[in-house]
Amino acid sequence: MAYHLPVMTREVGEYLINDENGVYVDCTLGGGGHSEYLLENFAGISIVGIDRDDEALQFAADRLSRFGGRVKLVKSNFRDIDGIPVDGKNSITEGGAAGFLMDLGISSHQVDELSRGFSFRSPTLDMRMDQSEEVSAQDIVNTYPEEELSRIFFEYGEERRSRQIAKTIVEERRKARITTAARLAAIVGKAKRTGGRIDPATLVFQALRIKVNDELESLAGALPKMPSLLADGGRIVVLSYHSLEDRLVKRSFREMEQAGFLKVVTRKVVCATEEEQKSNPRSRSAKLRCAQRAERI
Repeated sequence: MAYHLPVMTREVGEYLINDENGVYVDCTLGGGGHSEYLLENFAGISIVGIDRDDEALQFAADRLSRFGGRVKLVKSNFRDIDGIPVDGKNSITEGGAAGFLMDLGISSHQVDELSRGFSFRSPTLDMRMDQSEEVSAQDIVNTYPEEELSRIFFEYGEERRSRQIAKTIVEERRKARITTAARLAAIVGKAKRTGGRIDPATLVFQALRIKVNDELESLAGALPKMPSLLADGGRIVVLSYHSLEDRLVKRSFREMEQAGFLKVVTRKVVCATEEEQKSNPRSRSAKLRCAQRAERI
């Protein structure tokens, strides 16, 4: 059973592994694809895997069970990277991690599982990666003021027609509560009145998903915590899939380099090979950046 096809596994291994006996933290475990590749190809490493999604953790636990004690899995948000308990204690201590991997965005499994509400065809409107969180996309769409909806669509989706879309949503929810992703997509299409190969609701769905899961805030909160947790020479590898994430990572790496905490390894983004882009469409938008812990004085 496939959960999600990991992107740029070879490149992740090349950039991330700088200590073949180290402890590495997969901050976005998902179905465990990247961790499986790393554990198979670097026999001396161990992995601490983190995810907010219970389904992902269960799938990864089964997938990685053959590696035994080399793997520890934890349900958490990576923004709490400096306080994540493993075996009853905080295993990620200062200078204790050989590297951090972050594969941002949404997994293909989450999109394909229609009950999760990420797909345009979903009969629900949820979008929570962690089902224990209180606020779903349905709550936002049906209760937030028009001005706030417009701001979310513009800031998190870079949607140029954010005001018109927000206005139309408010008009439609007065008629009946918006409870499915399919209806929301139709409403956005009505507001935009545009066609093309990309669904008109794409940017709105991206914005809602980011808002529901506090994705950018979590990323901005996690990155500055990582250098102190890295061993000398330890690395951070981030895979991002849209410009908001990539700009945040690029800026954060640059600021931490200027402060003397990190050295940027990838001056230009690393992209998937043409061969991989043909076989795995998700890899076409992937951008890999890497930075290394500067030596402590």
